This record gives sequence, C-alpha cells and structure tokens, in this order.
Amino acid sequence: MIDLASIYHRTGDNYCYLYQDDIFHIRIRTKKGNVQAITLLYGDQYDFAGHRWQTFFLDMQRTGSDKLHDYWQASIKDKQKRLRYGFIIKQGDEQITFTEKGFFPFIPEDPGYYFCFPYIHKTELFKPPSWVKETIWYQIFPERFRNGDPDRNPQETAVWGQDEPAISNYFGGDLQGIINSLDYLQDLGITGIYLTPIFNANSNHKYNTIDYLQIDPHFGDISLLKQLVHECHNRGIRVMLDAVFNHCGYLFPPFQDVLEKGEQSAYKDWFHVHQFPLKEGSAFHYETFGFYEDMPKLNTANEAVKEYLLNVAEFWIRECDIDGWRLDVANEVDHAFWREFRSRVKAIKPDCFILGEVWHDSMPWLRGEQFDSVMNYPFLSKSLQFFAYDMIQAKDFVEDMTSIIQAYPDNVNEVLFNIIGSHDTPRVFQETGFRLKKIKMLFTFLFTFPGTPCIYYGDEIGLDGGSDPGCRKCMVWDSEKQNLELKDYIKKLIEIRKSTSLLSGSSSFYFLKELENCIAYYHRKENEIMMTVINNNNHDVSYPLPFPLKGKKLTMPLTCQEYAAESHDLTVNLGAYESILLHFSV
Repeated sequence: MIDLASIYHRTGDNYCYLYQDDIFHIRIRTKKGNVQAITLLYGDQYDFAGHRWQTFFLDMQRTGSDKLHDYWQASIKDKQKRLRYGFIIKQGDEQITFTEKGFFPFIPEDPGYYFCFPYIHKTELFKPPSWVKETIWYQIFPERFRNGDPDRNPQETAVWGQDEPAISNYFGGDLQGIINSLDYLQDLGITGIYLTPIFNANSNHKYNTIDYLQIDPHFGDISLLKQLVHECHNRGIRVMLDAVFNHCGYLFPPFQDVLEKGEQSAYKDWFHVHQFPLKEGSAFHYETFGFYEDMPKLNTANEAVKEYLLNVAEFWIRECDIDGWRLDVANEVDHAFWREFRSRVKAIKPDCFILGEVWHDSMPWLRGEQFDSVMNYPFLSKSLQFFAYDMIQAKDFVEDMTSIIQAYPDNVNEVLFNIIGSHDTPRVFQETGFRLKKIKMLFTFLFTFPGTPCIYYGDEIGLDGGSDPGCRKCMVWDSEKQNLELKDYIKKLIEIRKSTSLLSGSSSFYFLKELENCIAYYHRKENEIMMTVINNNNHDVSYPLPFPLKGKKLTMPLTCQEYAAESHDLTVNLGAYESILLHFSV
C-alpha cells in the first residue's frame, strides 16, 4: 500500500524550479521502496480543446535514495510559460493521483486541482556566473602563504617554517608573496584564488577589520592588489576577496567613537547596543560575533551602515577588478542587506561571484536574489566521516550525500563551493591520520563530485596541523619537504577535471550501488559517461560495471590507459584505498 503520509512536494525551491532557460525540473519525495513508478501529468491551465484540458505525461526517474526516502525527478523542455501539474503514483495494482488538493483514486480533469507554477519568468532563473563551475579554487591565508617583501614584516616576526603558529604571532606573509607564487599556482592548475581578509586589522587573520578601504600595511597596498589581480587575470586566474560585514574590529573608528561618546555618538545606531556605557569593568553591553568583545556586530539594517558597507563592496570591484566576494558569517546578516548587496555588486560587474559562509541548510540564500553559492560544509563533514574517520559505511555515506544533493536545485549543486578543509578546520592530512591513500581518496571525491572544488593552501603538498592555530601553518616552499606524490596526483585530478566537461558542466549525476565499503557514481550527458569508483577498504575489490559496454572503448584518465571492451559483463579491480575513473560512451 502506498504510504500517503510520506509523500512530499512543494512548488518552488529544490522541488520545482527553472533549471535552464528552456528546461524546468520537478521533483517529488516518497517513502523509500514504497513506490514503483511515478508519472508527471502537466499542462497549461488555459489550454483547452473544447471542454477538455490538454495534458502531457512524462515518466519520472528515481534519481537517488537516502535513509528514509526515494527522490524522483522529471525535466520538462517546453515553450509553455504556465504550468499546472500533478503526480500519478503507482505501486503494484494501486494507483493514486497527487495534486495540490490532495490524493485521488482517479485523475482529476479540472486543472484547478493541480499544483501551480503561475508563470515561468527567465529573470527568476538561478544563474550564477558561468565561469564558476569550471573553476579550480585555491584558498590562501595571506599571512602564512609566502613572505615576498621582508620590509613589510611586523615587529618580532616569527621564523618562517621553524616557529609554530600561535593565535597572535606573525610570519610576514604578504601580497607580494602571492604574486611571486603565481607560477606555482598556474602549474598546479589553479584558476581561482580565494584570499581570507586582507584589509587593515590588528590580527594575523584580519577578521576584525579596522579600515575596510585600506589594505593591511603588512600585506601591501592598493597598487599591489591591482598588480596581483592584473597578473592573475593574465594567467586565467580569478580573484575573490573576503568581506567581513557581520562585524568589525574593536578599533574600527565608528565603534571607538561610540565607546568614547556613548549616546552622543553619531554612530551609536551602527551597532546593537544594549545599554550605555558600552563597557563596565569586564562586562560589555553590545552584540558581538560569538562572544568576542573585540568583534562588535554591525547593525546592517541601519541605512548608514548599509550604505558604508555597500560602498566598500563596490569600491574594490571598481578599483581592482576583483572577481568575487566571500561573505563571512553570512547567515547572521539580514536577508534584506544581502539582496541589496547583490543588486549593487551585479550592477557593476554582472559576473562577480557571491559566496556565502553558511554551514547549514542554505536554501533561503540560494533563490537567485542573494548568493551564487555557499561553502559546502556538509560535504566536508560527511566526506571526513567516511574517508578519514571510518565512522560510517559506504551505504550511509551515499545516503547522506544524496540528502545533500537533493536539498538544492541542480543548478545550485553545480556551483556549491566544495571543500575538504579550510582555515577553520584541522588539516586534512591530520584528519586522515597522515595516511596518504586516504587523502588521495578525499581529493578524488572532491574533484569528481558536482560543485566547484577548492584546495586549502598547502593541503596539496601534505601540510599538517590541528585546529586553529595549527591549521594556519606557514606554507612549505622547499620541494624536498613537500609530498610530491600527493601534489602530482592532485595535478592529475585537476587536469582531468579541466579537460572533461562532464565533471564541470551541466550533466546528470547518479550514485550506483555500493559494494562493501566501495562507492561508485557517474556523470552523464547524453551518451557520454564519466564513472568514478573509490575503494575505501583495506583489501582489493572487484566492482562490476552496470553498463552494456561490449565493443565500446573505455579510457582510464588517471593512468591514460585505453581498453576495448570484449564483453558486456565487465568488472574493475581496485586495490585497497584505490580510485579509478572510467570515461566511455553508451
């Protein structure tokens, strides 16, 4: 019997959306294993022939399953601008029709019964910059990446590569060091760099901004940033800066003015003040980021604050031609601010990338009027649980990743900012227990999963370190101290991703049946397939290929080998913790 209580659909967000200019996606969720087939019924509510509503029928495809649910999807490619639709759900001899007005044992003829998408406006299409999904990102923590100009060093600079990173010490990394490293980044295959904050602040991390319109003097100046962006663009590399608009630093002049003048300050409404004076002994009476009194929270609903910050966003695009903004603590800033932020930024540079830091379900920010993407921390969490910690089995991992995929529209998934480490997490080398094969599996998954992949500086050469400040070690530039085997493997993955549009373009993605602790999945566009198999076992596994391939040519991009399939029944043999990529047509 069909479990009606488990069936779920809503019009909008990840369940009903415009995918491309002429393609519309509709999804429905059912109880796992409870439904045999679903047919989508749809039509224009005003399209009648005589007294009969004109409808079309389309079989839906089951695109994935998590622990509790099956997910079904259909793609409508039609010139219709209005849409009424419902679902004909079948299980054995039972058939029901699910519409906006409920469940029926028959197919209602009145379009008023059905789910309604009143009008399809192309202006409402979620459309991030086209270049993003093809970008290979590299995150740089400037203070620890490279010291290119010792004359800019802070006082009592620690010794690069010898002293351990601490919460408050400095090593002298700067913008010149990044410029000096562009050959390295280009050779690695990087096409986008994301810099954590570079504006004036009295910390090594710069997330406590003092002056939003000045480059921190330890890093350089505006002319040096212009040079960096110019040289990056000449190499086909985009540049994204970090905007800290949720809060400022304690020494931010408007905050200092409120500290000094209290209620008489012209800036008293720039912050969330509970009472005056702002400080009494060890107590403080204003909102902050977390409970850090040196990071006062900005009141982004205040018009003066809003205008100040939006001018900052516009200034650096106009002056330096940056390509994107990563937005710190984005989920704690009001949605109205981000809507205006997007409008102002896109007016200056329509293909500017807007990336929000949101660690949880981010659908409210990804409806086309705020962000282009978010940092995919659920991807990080589940990947570490499976590949690094051995906390979950392959079946659990596939189900969890399916839940993550189904949480967003496909055009959002294609640009989610996928990471396996950042300045806020322990190093992936540390997380895997220094096991090289485990790290290789993680990077294989990163570069073959939907989304735009990002490497945290130094992870590609085996830099280790625990939580902050350990994860902010100095980059190692001595090649004899780098893990070159890992670096070469990642270069190969980047090369494959950049040369295979299936991995970075608009393709369908499916998980295959897991075998023991071995996972498999593939990207497909028309008849072309790129399949990935990852064996997270400490023993060999033979994985059967579920495609009829006799007479077909198979290419293995990681080894550059080619085979002619002599049988339909093929298997791939993987060693312990080994990955295989297969490229073929069916």
